[in-house]
Amino acid sequence: MDIRPIRSDDDLTAALREVERLWNAAPGTPDADKMEVLVTLIQAFENEHHPIPDADPIDLILHAMEVKGRTQKDLAALLGSKSRASEILRRRRPLTMAQAYKINREWGIPADALIVPYHIEKAA
Repeated sequence: MDIRPIRSDDDLTAALREVERLWNAAPGTPDADKMEVLVTLIQAFENEHHPIPDADPIDLILHAMEVKGRTQKDLAALLGSKSRASEILRRRRPLTMAQAYKINREWGIPADALIVPYHIEKAA
């Protein structure tokens, strides 16, 4: 097994190509073991050099609404108020823990993603 550290984006590209080549390796084989080690190295390099920022909770809610065909009316029904749903989606009011819990339970959006701090617009 010829594996070396990933120190550059070129090394990353080469490692990704090798993982792609090994993708269908049977579990327990040397190729599968090599792929597992490469994936670990790739994750470590990407976490250090190309971190992904936390997603904005409102953007996640809007995306979930779009993907699942939900509307602001559906969010209002879940939260119990049309005005509350509007204020949240317009970033005029932050989500409460209770609201984040409801959205997590009913719509399946990860709770840890809903409690990330985000920008609230100041009233004009």
